[in-house]
Amino acid sequence: MTRAYALAVAPNGARRTHADHPALPMTPDELGACAKACLEVGTAMIHLHVRKADGTHSLEVSDYAAGIAAVRRAVGDELVLQVTTEAVGIYAPAQQIATVQALRPEAISVALREILPDATHAPAAQAFFGWLWRENVTAQYILYDTEDVAHYWRLRASGAIRPGRHWVLFVLGRYSKGQLSSPSDLLPFLSAWQTGADALGEASGATPWAMCAFGPREAECALAAVLYGGHARIGFENNLYLPDGSISPDNAASLRALTSAAAPLALAPMTADALRELTR
Repeated sequence: MTRAYALAVAPNGARRTHADHPALPMTPDELGACAKACLEVGTAMIHLHVRKADGTHSLEVSDYAAGIAAVRRAVGDELVLQVTTEAVGIYAPAQQIATVQALRPEAISVALREILPDATHAPAAQAFFGWLWRENVTAQYILYDTEDVAHYWRLRASGAIRPGRHWVLFVLGRYSKGQLSSPSDLLPFLSAWQTGADALGEASGATPWAMCAFGPREAECALAAVLYGGHARIGFENNLYLPDGSISPDNAASLRALTSAAAPLALAPMTADALRELTR
């Protein structure tokens, strides 16, 4: 039997430009074309960063509206469209929250350490988490290390984050030398994840998890995650290389490095609707 996994593309990120790779999408039309190409490879979700007119990172509603419209024209509802709230040292938690509440997108990603950097931000963050849950905005909580994992489970235990309508993302190798990830970087996350689930009395698979990685072992890390029952995010945001060390021609080729390795193991990417059902 074939087992399905969710494949997401992170095609651009907040910092890279055409100077880093000519196929990195920056404009709304480029995002739409990239989304369509990645859909054909099997992705279920696009992790969306948009830019200002000068090419710099934006969380402005008008910039997001243009990017969202372009992706929807290209793929309709065949991809889950996940809006990033990444601050990049520019936006404060209140601005991140205001953008999401103005857009009311289908899905968002949010780093716990950005939206809740200290106890003074706890009331606003908890109110935001509750708003996401009530408004059926699927959140993906970004966890950079095992302390972030423990923080997530404390928020779950307190009721600040309710069960359901969300998933999490483990960022492998974010603080490693050269930001080069290895499949072994997944193991501390999985151990901390199981510890937190056990403490709450929840099956470790009840809340879905995914991972992203840096460097040419990205596809290898992603395959390890899928084999452990998780899901994967791949793309030019974190890595421009194929497993053989060559530059990937585009995001679709980077995704294909995983799907081609997973297929002989009876692992197949799921559809957007299956991902919506998984994270509802």
